[in-house]
Amino acid sequence: MKVSRYPLALVATLAASSLVLTACGGSDSDDDAQQKPAEKTTALNIKATAPAKLKQGGTMNWAIPTFATQWNIAEIDGLQAGPTEVMKALMPSLWHSDASGVQHPNKAFLLDAASATVKGKQIVTWHLNPKAKWSDGKPITWKDLAAGATALSGKDDTYKVSSTVGFDQVESVKKGKDDYEAVMTFAKPFADWKGMFNAAANQPLYPAKYYSDPESFNTAYVNKIPVTGNAFKLGSMDKSAKTVTVVADPKWWGDKPKLDKIVFHVLDDSSMPGAFANGEIDYFDVGGDSSAYKQVSKVATGEIREAGGPNTRQFTFNGKSAKLKDPKVRQALFMATDRATIAKSDLKGLGWKPSTLDNHLLVANQKGYQDNSGKLGKYDPKAAAKLLDEAGWKLSGKIRKKGGQELSLRFVVPSGTPASTNEGSMLTQMYQQIGVKLKVQTVPVNDFFDKYVTPGDFDVTPYSLIGTPFPASGSTNVYAAKGGNNSAKVGSKKLDDLLYAASSNAKDPAGALEQTNQADAEAWQLAGVLPLYQRPDIAAIKKNLANMGALGMTDVVYEHIGFTK
Repeated sequence: MKVSRYPLALVATLAASSLVLTACGGSDSDDDAQQKPAEKTTALNIKATAPAKLKQGGTMNWAIPTFATQWNIAEIDGLQAGPTEVMKALMPSLWHSDASGVQHPNKAFLLDAASATVKGKQIVTWHLNPKAKWSDGKPITWKDLAAGATALSGKDDTYKVSSTVGFDQVESVKKGKDDYEAVMTFAKPFADWKGMFNAAANQPLYPAKYYSDPESFNTAYVNKIPVTGNAFKLGSMDKSAKTVTVVADPKWWGDKPKLDKIVFHVLDDSSMPGAFANGEIDYFDVGGDSSAYKQVSKVATGEIREAGGPNTRQFTFNGKSAKLKDPKVRQALFMATDRATIAKSDLKGLGWKPSTLDNHLLVANQKGYQDNSGKLGKYDPKAAAKLLDEAGWKLSGKIRKKGGQELSLRFVVPSGTPASTNEGSMLTQMYQQIGVKLKVQTVPVNDFFDKYVTPGDFDVTPYSLIGTPFPASGSTNVYAAKGGNNSAKVGSKKLDDLLYAASSNAKDPAGALEQTNQADAEAWQLAGVLPLYQRPDIAAIKKNLANMGALGMTDVVYEHIGFTK
């Protein structure tokens, strides 16, 4: 499940949603009666507890959806939900994000950092903690930042990176007064520089040794994790059982980890609730799965923790697909999609009031959010049909044809995710109304991104985007024309320029938000990604497990996770 969209906006990951199919056109009165008003959720719900008050020791069993081949999560195939959580536990993050998305230096690695303008150029000086070391005993120095900046710059396209955002604006990284001071000079200003080497932005630091050349970057972490550098280190990896065990590193220089180890178990979404109920796992992301929500709510030893995260559910339309190259066709399909009905079905039974999301880059509870969707965000089958007529796709019986070809599309979904299958059923009915044939194709969950989404072997596909604290620069790899995770393969110079302007506008936050909304308006017109709704941040977790749960804008402080006394 792809976890992408580097610093800002979002991470592509599969939603663990179990939907009940509803008719396209209306609502069921019983559903309306059972739907509670949206609960006011907090920005963070992790049972925050001072580590000193927690037990020392113990094992946390954590369910994740994917077992990786690529464990370098900055590589284009590596940024996936599951492997990303594992690697964040193992690799350095120079920052911690609080519940409001404000970034603070992670003192275990970064003593402080400051940005200044010198001779018209932005210069960021990083002061690293001299105690910080990689698991092979080598110190973490300016060379690691320099290698990371070079590898992720995009200047050498043989580095298969998921995002170059920010790093493509770095002119140089040089040694400061000693090995623990890095001086980073930007050719152009970058407002979100605190998203660099930041786990909250899905961008932890890796050793220079493995980022110094494209071959190492692309292959050194394939099927192995050679070097780590955090409170936990790799204990074992079992490909057959699909588990990864990380253990507290006795050489760790920071706060002593409360847990002895964390075991990551790869499970199908549909298997996680049962495993939680049976005590086999202690934590998993419920997401929008109402069936799971209901099941785990009955577990005496567990509880549900909810927060208002910046996560979204969306459909991606492949602009390189022969039948979807014309933006008019994609725009017509946008208008033929009853997003309100899908939202209602997906969110049924979760206590969340369903509402459509009308912005690609911001969610409704974020500052600056506004509806930029225009007519493309409105469910209007008649207007959709008219637009298809204009594009040359004329009705011939019940199906539209052009040049002898039917307007028939594949909706590719991952196995083990009932939500996606049910969304396909609903969309099939919706598109039938305008003469478009939709075929739902289920593919193995572990092949979904690597073999279908990334190479573009689909027409339409659903997945979720899990947000980070940065709304424009983090979206660049999804929406920029050459973004590493632009699975829609559509873009424009105008959108690129607006995303760049918003992420560079450090001195005018209000202006940056305006540019972010202008970028969103352009994304609507390009019609590559259709936002559906804000996805709730819901976690099932053992009651006695603290400092973990529904994270919202924050990142996990792995060494502080522990069991209450």
